[in-house]
Formats: sequence, C-alpha cells, structure tokens
Amino acid sequence: MNRIKEVLEAKGIKQVWLADKLGKSFNTINGYVQNRTQPSLEVLYEIAKILNVDPKELLDTK
Repeated sequence: MNRIKEVLEAKGIKQVWLADKLGKSFNTINGYVQNRTQPSLEVLYEIAKILNVDPKELLDTK
C-alpha cells in the first residue's frame, strides 16, 4: 500500500501532472493512486523526487 494519493492531495497536484513528469500514462498513475498496482522502488523514488518528499512519506507503514 502507498500514500501517493494523500501526498498528491496535500500538495494540490493532479495525477495528470505527475503522469506527465514521470513519462507514464494516466492509467498507470491512477493504478498507483488507487493502490491497484504498486510502483517499483525505482519509480517510487522518482515520484518522491518529483514531489520533493522523502520516499518514506509515500509508504503506508501501518
């Protein structure tokens, strides 16, 4: 499970913008956001870099 959705909402960032920055399709990002699929560690670190957050903030540690 990840917290990408929560981080995007907190920063006021749209999934379309993140998809563009990552060079991935909206459907791929939406899958991550809805926790239907999980990004690889490399992609998770890239998302964290783009969102300017610690990668740990994107992980649900509960």
